[in-house]
Amino acid sequence: MADRRNQLVTRVRELLAEALGASRDRSAAAQLALTAARERAVRVRQAAAGVPERVGAERDRRLAEIDSRHAARLTVLAREAAEAASREAPGAGSADWPGWRPTPAQRAEAPGATRIGTVRLTGTAPVPALVPLLDAGHVALDGDADGCAAVVAALLLRSLGRAAPGTVRLVGYDPDRLGGGLAGFAPLGPAGLLTFVGPGGLGRLLDDLVEQIRRINETVLAGEHSSLRELAAATGRRPEPWRVAVLLGGEELSRHERGQLDRVVRAGVACGVHLIVRGVPVPDEPSVTRVTVTADGARIGRLPVRLDPSPPATLVTETCRDIASVVSAGPAPTPFTDLLPPADQMWREDSATGLTAPIGEGPQGRPVLLTLGDYPPHALIGGPSGTGKTNLIFAWIGALAARYSPAELEFYLLDFKEGVSFARFAKGRRDPSWLPHMRLVGINVNTDREFGLALLRFLAEELRRRADAAKKHEVTKLAELRQVDPTGHWPRIVAVVDEFQMLLAGRDAVAREAADLLEDLARRGRSQGIHLVLASQDVRGIEALWGRPALVAQFTLRIALPKALRILAERNDAAQSLPKFHAVVNAESGLTEGNQVARIPSASDWETWSDLQHRLWRMRPAEASPARLFDGDAVPRLADAPDFRALRAPEVGTPRGPVALLGEIIDVQARSAVLRLPRAPGRNLAVLGTRVDEACAVLDAAARSLARQHRPGSARFSIACLDPDADPAARALYEDLADDAAWYDEETVAELVAETAGALGAPGATGAPHYLLLFAVDAAAGTLAARTGRATGLEHLRRILHDGPERRTHVLAWWRGVARMRADLGGTGARTDQIGAWVALDTHGGELGPSLYPGSGGPDWYPRPWRGLFFDRAVHRTGQTIIPYGPAR
Repeated sequence: MADRRNQLVTRVRELLAEALGASRDRSAAAQLALTAARERAVRVRQAAAGVPERVGAERDRRLAEIDSRHAARLTVLAREAAEAASREAPGAGSADWPGWRPTPAQRAEAPGATRIGTVRLTGTAPVPALVPLLDAGHVALDGDADGCAAVVAALLLRSLGRAAPGTVRLVGYDPDRLGGGLAGFAPLGPAGLLTFVGPGGLGRLLDDLVEQIRRINETVLAGEHSSLRELAAATGRRPEPWRVAVLLGGEELSRHERGQLDRVVRAGVACGVHLIVRGVPVPDEPSVTRVTVTADGARIGRLPVRLDPSPPATLVTETCRDIASVVSAGPAPTPFTDLLPPADQMWREDSATGLTAPIGEGPQGRPVLLTLGDYPPHALIGGPSGTGKTNLIFAWIGALAARYSPAELEFYLLDFKEGVSFARFAKGRRDPSWLPHMRLVGINVNTDREFGLALLRFLAEELRRRADAAKKHEVTKLAELRQVDPTGHWPRIVAVVDEFQMLLAGRDAVAREAADLLEDLARRGRSQGIHLVLASQDVRGIEALWGRPALVAQFTLRIALPKALRILAERNDAAQSLPKFHAVVNAESGLTEGNQVARIPSASDWETWSDLQHRLWRMRPAEASPARLFDGDAVPRLADAPDFRALRAPEVGTPRGPVALLGEIIDVQARSAVLRLPRAPGRNLAVLGTRVDEACAVLDAAARSLARQHRPGSARFSIACLDPDADPAARALYEDLADDAAWYDEETVAELVAETAGALGAPGATGAPHYLLLFAVDAAAGTLAARTGRATGLEHLRRILHDGPERRTHVLAWWRGVARMRADLGGTGARTDQIGAWVALDTHGGELGPSLYPGSGGPDWYPRPWRGLFFDRAVHRTGQTIIPYGPAR
């Protein structure tokens, strides 16, 4: 009976001390369990010794009860040991081969130990026999060759299964070419994850491993962390792969090789360098686990182990093929969260002296920082389509927005390529949140270069305002201005223009002015906290930059994506060999010595970005408002226009008169194109072109905005529609203006102009305002040419145009061509002074000069859908591009 009790205690001790203690991380827990088992064993012996010999039957019964309780306890301890082993070697680290699959550890999670077999006690479930390897130790094998090959295959496959693809690299040294469990891993070779060293190459291999250990200690750990495992746990990043060298013996070691091997054994674990050795003498170190393999089993130290069978060859091959396929496709991006500070540190940075944020991870696992300030002041981003420009911009914006509050930083974004990726920064129907730092988002502006020019004009005005404030306070830089004027609103401004070359394309006035403004902003913006970020697929062929080296020289921060051309210096080709999700960051104007390679996170997908934006949106100040969203493909509505909502009846006697809103100006503030109609000569409007919908939209918006400024019954609206295609829009306007409107057609339009012309000289002619809205007036040329009283209808129309505005009678008419309008006004040589303002639709600029537009050649105007050029002689020096408001119904 005593022998049975001793056997039980011995088995418990072996189970806890060896199975659980096989992992160095579980040694403390194993020691506690072992101490408890010893105490229970002492109590067993005391209980047995306390039973009198003369009470034989009672003694046997009590001993049987004790044995039963301890057998049950043994079962519980075995189950707890199995559970502890599963925690130490989760998923692929200990799963049985049937149903086995890779389960990579999370980035900050240790991969754990690896199973090579089981420990089984009679009447209990098997307990996994674990061997520490990755981040934990080395393995020395001895004994049966086939059994050792099975152990090598299990160690390698389970290690690959517990690591992300590409983070375990294998080196095989097999001078006798016996395979040793490495043959099935050959598919890793083409992906660079498995290399072989031939006979005579052991010394070079050991030298390389020692050099890797030295490099990692000096440049990666750099005295801040004791091991890569500690660094990964602290930062969530593992900058170096695990390197596993399988040494299968075959030659005598020289003195130098023995010294190098000793160094790898002592210092390799902390640097992720591990050995699996058979046939090579390894020094006795705590990091070395010795496994002796026999024909019928194995021993880990003193613990008998039943080895697992070798993993199926198809499982090894398929797993290695899958890993190689993932690695060959290129490295995956790092998580976007790597760029963000802890939640309690958001919006804690001060932008007085500049903006600094990480953009990705460098080769040593340290963040690569981007700075905008006095130096470098501006950035140039380049890379072919599909290399990740938009993703990089998202990552940079997110990293900055998480660190600097809206009081410290404001963004202005323009995207000249077709797409709506930037729209998520503004309030939308799908997501009501917006990025609090965003003040302007322009999308689909590839045909609206005027909007880019408007942004540059806005920034130039802001630069002037800041410069004036700095001069007033006798300072020169933004940091100094913020110090002397702490109550002022002086955030740093970052303006991002994607595909900026579209803004500078061509040789027209827009390109010339844009280049001039860019050069001025790039030169003077740094001192006042205005920073430009220009992105492009390629800077070749940008004619507006020719002869402007001073402009490009201001962009000292260069970011080159894979295969980018002419972003870096001429002889700097570092971007040509970049893998996907990487970029060369260079703050030295692209010179080679300034290169830093960064691995860029994935930041542009909806779910990744939405989480950060919602968090920042909930943190927004109470007075925050959504960014202005300009969508070049969207048609604005008159009812949504701020200028329309602000309209009211003018005060009596005001000389400025009512205003007609004609469309939305392509500018930063979403202003309306305004035509003032005071009592002054020429205050009439001509809409020129053949596009029916757009012409009707301009006249409709003008009439509705005018009607909003007059109380019912205080103004007259005479609507004449002379084109059947315009009839629905004109009828809708007539019905909505109710009792203040009168309807005319081709048969009655002559009566309208005759009556109106006659009334101009009548007493009280300056009474109620009268607006003539003439849709396709040139269609009535024949009717108006007929005499009505003493004059023709055309003569009456000319008198209304000439004399009407001073008597509060204004004509807002649509002519389907400039030539038709000239004919109605008196012919080719007729004066057009009575047309004080016009909106040109599908009319080329050359047709508008010189009588309608100052100068000899006409404006630089190229017609495009749902756009017009508005020019008011009394206000403008050049025309304004407008977007007609959409139909009211």
